[in-house]
Amino acid sequence: MPTTVAGPYDTDSKEYKRAKRLHEKTTRGRNEQIEGDWTPFRAAEKKYKAKFPPPDLSGVLDLALLDKTRTEEVECGKWKGAVDAVEYRELDAVGVDAKGKGKAYMFPRVPGLALLPSFITPEEQRDLVRSSLKDHARHPNETNLDTHYRLPEEGLWNAYVRSRRGPGVADIQPRAAPGASYESLNNGPRQLISNEPASKENFVKIASAPAVPAPPSQNARASSPETLIQKLRWANIGWYYHWGNKQYDFTREKIPVSEIYGSVCKRAVNAVPWDVLFDTRDEDGWGDKPLWESWTESYEPDAGIVNFYQTKDTLMAHVDRSEICATSPLVSISLGCAAVFLIGGTTRDVEPVPILLRSGDVVIMSGPGCRRAYHGVPRILENTLPPHFFAEQHGQPTSPWSIYQDYLRTTRININVRQVFPKGFEPQLP
Repeated sequence: MPTTVAGPYDTDSKEYKRAKRLHEKTTRGRNEQIEGDWTPFRAAEKKYKAKFPPPDLSGVLDLALLDKTRTEEVECGKWKGAVDAVEYRELDAVGVDAKGKGKAYMFPRVPGLALLPSFITPEEQRDLVRSSLKDHARHPNETNLDTHYRLPEEGLWNAYVRSRRGPGVADIQPRAAPGASYESLNNGPRQLISNEPASKENFVKIASAPAVPAPPSQNARASSPETLIQKLRWANIGWYYHWGNKQYDFTREKIPVSEIYGSVCKRAVNAVPWDVLFDTRDEDGWGDKPLWESWTESYEPDAGIVNFYQTKDTLMAHVDRSEICATSPLVSISLGCAAVFLIGGTTRDVEPVPILLRSGDVVIMSGPGCRRAYHGVPRILENTLPPHFFAEQHGQPTSPWSIYQDYLRTTRININVRQVFPKGFEPQLP
């Protein structure tokens, strides 16, 4: 059984004292006026990212508190938000069967944002975790490690599992040859890239732009699967996304979106009553007519990413604008540890809405405004793995699932899927 952990405000815990010492060291002599230059979004990121003092989540919406079936999950992790932190409207989900809880939520401050709490059942969550690690994070789907290491054909996770079961698994070799020199793509400090929003009009220009592969790290060394599994951060879905120019590389072969991802995303999109969610909004940016009217037939996910966050990781404010279909639903599935999600407006000057996302929750960003809104994840909340991920909950303390359990204790997996091309659009690929 999962054990109850010390709360985030336990001043006697080693974690609290360590965070306090680090805070005092890093803030000594800091200009107190620096906070005045932060945008509202940046201020929120700093607030929830802080290890000391631990952030107060009373201003974060936590809809799990309304669900009595999630009480053990909430109490186990100690981190709690509030049910009245953010204005929302409850909707009845469409055609939701036993696999979903039957409720959807919309947010007046962010038109087009929908939240389906606990939409994915515990059994489905385990299937998605297993598929993401065992089946998806491997060839032909590229990961963040492929640039720097010659990952085994079986996939990093499967090599890791074999190494846990016994000796004899070879170290994974780096791609960079000893003594070789590679031209760096960056000749100075890391720069933020503001990519041009994709559209039907500029598609040919964007698709024809060179996508130079990133060079392998010359600092990479032969490493065990146990070491590298902690460095896994993402695996590509569908069309390949080039992180150097923040556009899709259409010169590369498209990998079909797996059935397990596509089916749950379509089910989530079909569960939202879009006619109610967009009923009072006459938003610019739809084009000739609101496309939500046909999403039950036209929504077809063809790209995305599986993120593997550790509790120390963050995803800073950004905007997704690489898809030609700029209003179609972006479906985000949360698995494992809980996280604070922020979403604001089309600039960082808009104060973001903070929402606590727990395992099994599904967020959908849709429509012209919401799809171009800044959003991010400043905090993965430690010790929040739900009880249904523990092998002993199922009478199998030494089952194969125990390896997944150990990994998930400090991990949040986020499956983020979107639609690049609107239905009927025939791209002229390079």
